[in-house]
Amino acid sequence: GSQAPRRPHRAVSLSILPRDRQGGLRPCPGNREKRKGPGRGAREGGTRQGPALRVLTGFLKACGLLGGLYLFICSLDILSSAFQLLGSKVTGDIFKDNVVLSNPVAGLVIGVLVTVLVQSSSTSSSIVVMLTVRASVPIIMGVNVGTSITSTLVSMAQSGDRDEFRRAFGGSAVHGIFNWLTALVLLPLESAAAPLERLSALILGAANLQPGGHAPDILKVLTQPLTHLIVQLDADVLMGSATGNATNRSLIKRWCGTREQTVRRRHLFAGTALADLAVGLILLAASLLVLCSCLVLIVKLLNSTLRGRVAQAVRTVINADFPRPFGWLSGYLAMLVGAGLTFVLQSSSVFTAAIVPLIGVGVISLERAYPLFLGSNTGTTTTALLAALASPSDMLLSAVQVALIHFFFNLAGILLWYLVPFLRLPIPLAKHFGNLTASYRWVAVAYLLLCFLLLPLAAFGLSLAGGAVLAAVGAPPVVLLLLFALVTVLQRHRPAWLPRRLRSWAWLPLWLRSLEPWDLLVRRCCPCKACSPPQAVAKEAHCYENPQVLASQQL
Repeated sequence: GSQAPRRPHRAVSLSILPRDRQGGLRPCPGNREKRKGPGRGAREGGTRQGPALRVLTGFLKACGLLGGLYLFICSLDILSSAFQLLGSKVTGDIFKDNVVLSNPVAGLVIGVLVTVLVQSSSTSSSIVVMLTVRASVPIIMGVNVGTSITSTLVSMAQSGDRDEFRRAFGGSAVHGIFNWLTALVLLPLESAAAPLERLSALILGAANLQPGGHAPDILKVLTQPLTHLIVQLDADVLMGSATGNATNRSLIKRWCGTREQTVRRRHLFAGTALADLAVGLILLAASLLVLCSCLVLIVKLLNSTLRGRVAQAVRTVINADFPRPFGWLSGYLAMLVGAGLTFVLQSSSVFTAAIVPLIGVGVISLERAYPLFLGSNTGTTTTALLAALASPSDMLLSAVQVALIHFFFNLAGILLWYLVPFLRLPIPLAKHFGNLTASYRWVAVAYLLLCFLLLPLAAFGLSLAGGAVLAAVGAPPVVLLLLFALVTVLQRHRPAWLPRRLRSWAWLPLWLRSLEPWDLLVRRCCPCKACSPPQAVAKEAHCYENPQVLASQQL
């Protein structure tokens, strides 16, 4: 039972360590940089060049970020002008038929399509003012849905890295899912009881309106010096073509004035003989190219700047919560920040599009981006409310009531999908979409086409045939989708409540319960690298959460 005697500790002989020519100890190769003494380069100012070079590099990166962000915002403005040139005549044809506008579902779809075509919620809201308040409510809901397409398009620029694309697409999808869920819940309620219309009319009757208010125009003051050199659109012709009072005049501002006093519109297409459609296609291609280039530049600069402990510090500050028991106030503070910045910028699309790259590189979490998006939705309605106060006196009441309906719609969405933490359904749904796009990139394209083009066009076509046809064709797929979602939730949380056969989807064909057959079909039709299955490679994004990993890789 006695223990063996413990061996004495053997000291390491210094003779086995490498020595230099003078007999001194030589540092290990891995620590050569760390053990370097003040040699000749240090004595000549080498220690001073290190901090100076870092400061210069940081300054150049900051200038690159600001320049890329400025060009990114300008490209969004040009993209909006391109869509207006391409879609203004289509919107005029849509708004001509008052019978179609009386259908709430058609109104919702029209709002989505018009905002997707025009790429400007303020322009869509200005068109809606020309309609009756009852007909404008569904269109306002569709306008809210259509604005989320911009952030989704921006997320596509980060598809080069699967981890970044998963986060960026999930962050953009949470905005669209929130708008869709809010519209699908409030549209039947508004059609049955009109609570938003009644509440806005009640507040409008108690208020003493003074027309003439104007919203700040800070963003346009910054971007117009560059965008007005490229193209300028005539707002009067645009409004006339969008409301159905179309003329043969071009939307592009050209030469104007008399022989005695001629005013020249100084922009690239002022004297062109091209049609509006051709100019719109040119601007669309150019703006998308600049937009993607700026996004790639911004993401690369963010990745090189926000590394290691710097990234960890920024993530901690942005995603920090108040101490208990006031942690729930953090999300509402983020809403106020999003609303304030959107009010200053006068564009929710610019704000949400700028947030998406930060979500992609891992700086802002999805849980923190969600209240920022909700605040941005509310902030753009306050800007529209001030813009409505500047309307002519004959349209003042209807314009302000439509702006109030838009505000209450977003406020009701916050009460539905944020006030109670259990009901924050857009967050897990967006994460699910992000995971799907990480495995199957074509899901992002399918999401864009289905949610913002194909399904709205199908619903609009069915609405032209009448409400009975729309209900007969559209109700069964909606009911099946809701049943599928309910059974899936019960399978995960309460499988004992279901019959034995419904406790899994194994009895369904593979193409109904898995995306693998569809992925195989897409890869056969499109054998590109972007559609290939993910590979098990190390992701640099993990270094943001583990700065010590990045530090060990840099040694």
